[in-house]
Amino acid sequence: MRRIALFALLAGMLLPVLASQPAHAQATRTWVSGVGDDANPCSRTAPCKTFAGAISKTAAGGEINCLDPGGFGTLTIVKAISVYCEGVIGGVLASGVNGINVNAAATDHIVLRGLDIDGAGTGIKGVNILQAASVVIEHSFIRNFNSAGGAGVSFTPSNANALLLIRDSLVSHNGSAADGNGVLIQPSGAGSAKVLINNTSINRNFLGLNAQGSSNVQVNNSDISESAGSGVGQGGAATIRIGRSMIVNNFGSATVGSVLSYGDNQINGNGTDTTPASAGGYK
Repeated sequence: MRRIALFALLAGMLLPVLASQPAHAQATRTWVSGVGDDANPCSRTAPCKTFAGAISKTAAGGEINCLDPGGFGTLTIVKAISVYCEGVIGGVLASGVNGINVNAAATDHIVLRGLDIDGAGTGIKGVNILQAASVVIEHSFIRNFNSAGGAGVSFTPSNANALLLIRDSLVSHNGSAADGNGVLIQPSGAGSAKVLINNTSINRNFLGLNAQGSSNVQVNNSDISESAGSGVGQGGAATIRIGRSMIVNNFGSATVGSVLSYGDNQINGNGTDTTPASAGGYK
C-alpha cells in the first residue's frame, strides 16, 4: 500500500510538468524525402513527405533540406526559413495555384535554393513574394506558369527596402499568350524594392523583366530572350540598370521605358533594337 501511495504522489507531482511540455518541439534543421511521411518528426532518419509538413516542424530561422529527389508540394512561408535542395530534385508542382507564397515579417530572411518549380501550364505564380526583408532564389528552375497574368517570380513587397536576389537560375515559359511576366517587380502601397539578378536566364516568357513603382533593379551577366512581348519593361519610379548581359530575339522591343545600360550589353535580333541611356558607374 505504501508503494502504491508513493507512486500516486510522484505521478501527481510529474503530471503538471509533463502536461506543460510541447508535443513536438520545432527543430532547427528538418528533412523531406520522396518516400517520407508528414507524420514523422522530419528528422534525417524519419523525414517528412512535403515542404508544408516540414515547415510546421521547423523553427524560425531554420532549414528544410531535401534528403533525396521528390515532389514536395507547394509551400506558404510566414517566417524566416531556408529551403535547400541542391544536388537532388526539389520539385514543386503547382497546377492552377502558386508554387511558393512568401508573406513573412518585414524582418524575415528567406532562401530558396535548388528548386524545380513547375506550373504545369495552369499555375499562377511560381514564387509569389508579398512581404519579407529579403528573398534569395538560387540554382532554381521556375517555369510554365501560364494562367492569365502568370509570372515566374512576382515581387510585390508591401514593406520598405525589401531585397530580392535571383542568381544562377532559369525563369522560362511564364505568362499567357496575352500578358504575364518572367519576373515582375512591383512594390505595393508604401513598399519599395531592391533587386539583383545575376547569371540568370529569363527566357520565353510573355514579357521578360517588368519593373514598376519604387524599385531599383540591377541585372548582370544574364540573358533576357525570346519574349513574346518586350524584353525589359520599366514604369513609374523604377530604375533598371543592365550590364554584361544579352537582350536578344524578343518579339517586341528590347526595352520599353527608361532603361539604363553600362554600355557592355548585346542588344540585337529584337522586334526593335532600342538603345538604352547610359548608366554610368564605371570609374
